[in-house]
Amino acid sequence: MSVALRSNSDVVFQCAFHVVWCPKYRRRVLGGRIEERLTQLIREVVEEKGAWLVALEVMPDQVHLLVEVDPQFGVHKLVKAIKARTSRVLREEFPSLRSRLPTLWTNSYFVATTGGAPLAAVEEYVEQQRGR
Repeated sequence: MSVALRSNSDVVFQCAFHVVWCPKYRRRVLGGRIEERLTQLIREVVEEKGAWLVALEVMPDQVHLLVEVDPQFGVHKLVKAIKARTSRVLREEFPSLRSRLPTLWTNSYFVATTGGAPLAAVEEYVEQQRGR
C-alpha cells in the first residue's frame, strides 16, 4: 500500500505516522476480549477523527499503529482521543483493568513519520511486531 495524496479545503498532504504506546507499568493486559475490543475502539476513533488506518497490531504490552492524519488535525490529537476513549471504555467494560492499574495507559507514546521509507515497509514492520 502506498501513501495517497489526500486533501482538505486548504492543504494537500501525505502524512503517515507510526505510533506506539504501552499500558501503565508495561503490564501485559492486552489480550483476548480486551484486545478485540481495543482494536474495535481504535478503528472507531480513527474513522470519527477523519484519519486513515493503514496497519494496527496489538500485543499484550504495547500497541503499534500506522495511520495517516490530516496535518491540520494533528497526530497528537488523534493519539489523545484514542487513548482517552479506549482507557475509559475498556476500564468500564473490564473491571480487572481497574483493579490492576491506576490508569490504563502511560502518559507517553512514540511517534515517527514514515520519512522516506516506503509505507509498505513500515506496514510490514508493524504487522511483524507480534513475532518478535
